[in-house]
Amino acid sequence: MFFSESGRGIPVVLIHGLFGDGDNLKALGNDLASDYRVIRMDCPNHGRSEHLEYMDYPTIANMLVALLDQLQIKQAHLVGHSMGGKIAMATALIAPERVLSVVAADIAPVAYNNRHDKVFAAMTSLPLDAQDRRVALQHLLNQGVDEATAQFLLKSLRRNDAGFEWKLNLPGLIHSYPQIIGWFNSPSAPGFLTFSGPILLLHSADPTYVNADYREAIVQQFPHVVSKTIAGTGHWLHAQKPTVFNRIVHEFINEHVSGQ
Repeated sequence: MFFSESGRGIPVVLIHGLFGDGDNLKALGNDLASDYRVIRMDCPNHGRSEHLEYMDYPTIANMLVALLDQLQIKQAHLVGHSMGGKIAMATALIAPERVLSVVAADIAPVAYNNRHDKVFAAMTSLPLDAQDRRVALQHLLNQGVDEATAQFLLKSLRRNDAGFEWKLNLPGLIHSYPQIIGWFNSPSAPGFLTFSGPILLLHSADPTYVNADYREAIVQQFPHVVSKTIAGTGHWLHAQKPTVFNRIVHEFINEHVSGQ
């Protein structure tokens, strides 16, 4: 997996969400780099990382552990937003001995309903021979994608000789989408996993992704979970209130610097 690195000290791995890349959490990385060794990764099928036909959370968790091995890191704090939060939680469940703490931003360890059909359709039908980004943006808007999401998606569009291409692996994401919105760990299934280390569930006031209905599933898997809400934010809370978000994450890691 592609990654960038800054700072020195105890390692912290930052993991972006669906359709993003490691730059999404760059502001948090800059904040943490004053005290920690920060690794910002591009998830598989995103950014500059490898393209896979299929991915699920156990697969990516094992890839993250392999990255830690590559970097000779025995243990790290994991911070992830949305899909990245699920990757962080999956890694903690599968390889708890490698994880000092987890911060999961606006996501729960549960299966969600399909909510990206419109986005995938707009991305798939985007004319890659468009003359400029304004044409690409207008196409996404015409397909019913809101402007904030459209601008975010365009960060994964890059120039080539014929016009544009997606940096992310769109077919691979579509194929793996049931696994991305799904979840692999269930108390009713064999081999149920739990993580007894510290975890912060940092969520927005919008109950779409984190709400009381998920509380039992969260506590069953992460019995020491602590929850905090950042008022006045939606799903992209790290971008909407970066100062507050960065401070809360930094303080949580400081409190659990050795995983206790």
